[in-house]
Amino acid sequence: MSYADQVFIDNIRHILENGTSDEGMNVRPYWADDHSPAHTVKAFGIVNRYDLSKEFPITTLRQTNFRAAVDEILWIWQKKSNNVHELGSHIWDAWADESGSIGKAYGYQLGVKHQYKEGMFDQVDRVLYDLKHNPQSRRIMTNIFVHQDLHEMALYPCAYSMTFNVVDGKLNAILNQRSNDMLVANNWNVVQYAVLVHMMAQVSGLQVGELVHVIADAHIYDRHIPIVKEVIERTPMEAPKLIIDPNVKDFYDFTVDSFRLEGYDAPKLGKRLPVAV
Repeated sequence: MSYADQVFIDNIRHILENGTSDEGMNVRPYWADDHSPAHTVKAFGIVNRYDLSKEFPITTLRQTNFRAAVDEILWIWQKKSNNVHELGSHIWDAWADESGSIGKAYGYQLGVKHQYKEGMFDQVDRVLYDLKHNPQSRRIMTNIFVHQDLHEMALYPCAYSMTFNVVDGKLNAILNQRSNDMLVANNWNVVQYAVLVHMMAQVSGLQVGELVHVIADAHIYDRHIPIVKEVIERTPMEAPKLIIDPNVKDFYDFTVDSFRLEGYDAPKLGKRLPVAV
């Protein structure tokens, strides 16, 4: 069994058995088909740890679209883009304006340059600089939840900060997430940031260590409950192996084609999900 499968099963069972429903409360999300409130069952403060040196954390209970997930993390962290026209998938289309912009969100914030004593850096380049020049720093982090710009964001960032820490030549990271739709986005986000840690490590001459995923509000939408119950009863498989082009030495030279999974044959969900927006 993939370790990511076991984590996912444990999280889902915990939420279903011990979570709190917001049924009857005033909630922001609504169902796209009939505009009725999209209620959830949620748990507060879930923390998951993945040792990336042992296994790539992708679920086999249902297929995570690996290529699209990588494309989005490159769109945010490498292109530092906030325009959906530069993204291969259409997952952000509902949040974009007529020009394709999602406002001052996600990649936009990572691309803003700031003054440091060593010079001007954006957040990504500052991480890359510190990993090479000051890997023992306890200050290697990013944050895209910028309060002064929230009013110009189509959607407040869900996965909003990363903290990087090097121990014995291994790159560890903490992903902080304010909100996580467990069926739709949980493993998607884990896969993306696991790939990001691998990228950062490779170009910095480091090995990968742990990815710690901290979720403030881990929830399952009410219309997803029957589906997620079915998913966690499936038979899991062994985790696939992540293959990365070893010739890439510059963070900005990675492409979607630089990554592939060996031995990944997970089944698709098998049904169309109700969409909450």
